[in-house]
Amino acid sequence: MDKPAMVLIDVDGTLVDSVPDLTYCVDEMMKQLNMPTHGEAKVRNWVGNGVERLVRRALIGQLEGEPDEALYEKAYPIFLALYTENTSKRSCLYPGVKEGLEYLKSEGYKMGCVTNKAAQFTEPLLQDLGVYDYFSIVISGDTLEKKKPDPMPLLHAAKYFNVAPEQALMIGDSISDVKAARAAGFRIACMSYGYNHGVDIREARPDAVMDSMAELPDLLGKHQGAA
Repeated sequence: MDKPAMVLIDVDGTLVDSVPDLTYCVDEMMKQLNMPTHGEAKVRNWVGNGVERLVRRALIGQLEGEPDEALYEKAYPIFLALYTENTSKRSCLYPGVKEGLEYLKSEGYKMGCVTNKAAQFTEPLLQDLGVYDYFSIVISGDTLEKKKPDPMPLLHAAKYFNVAPEQALMIGDSISDVKAARAAGFRIACMSYGYNHGVDIREARPDAVMDSMAELPDLLGKHQGAA
């Protein structure tokens, strides 16, 4: 892959395994509603589209569909209160993330973070896990009017860095990241381990798939000095 002028990186399923905290909050919410809990395996298939969608999925126990709106209006504040107190207690960086970020920093890449997670959770999570300062800009799910898979957040970052979309790389883990990158005219590399609702991310045909962000030198290093 040619050396990009800018690299944008997703959070959940790419930098951070946040499922342990999300599962705890989902199951505690369900207990408070006197409903059955779900466990980590189910929650892992439901994350990736923001906490509102996660809560809706938890209430109906499946990926697609909508809960009773009155039930949702009761449940959502419960989840928000729980997640505010449990944003990073159980979450962790994936192996290789720190090495990948250090490589990008040492090579002087312009780096931004683009996630569908709300800013009130994104920024504390990145700070608590020690990676917030790698990014010159953090675009959360509520920063702009639209979020991934819409290209708006990616194009906003490109404008911020004054980088043409064709010179930009998105690193993510889901079909939402691939759709956003394609719509924005970015190249897209995906992590094999992330949250894509149980579907192999290779089926979305990203430009590259990595098992670890420690592979970034191999992906980008052969083109050092390229435009």
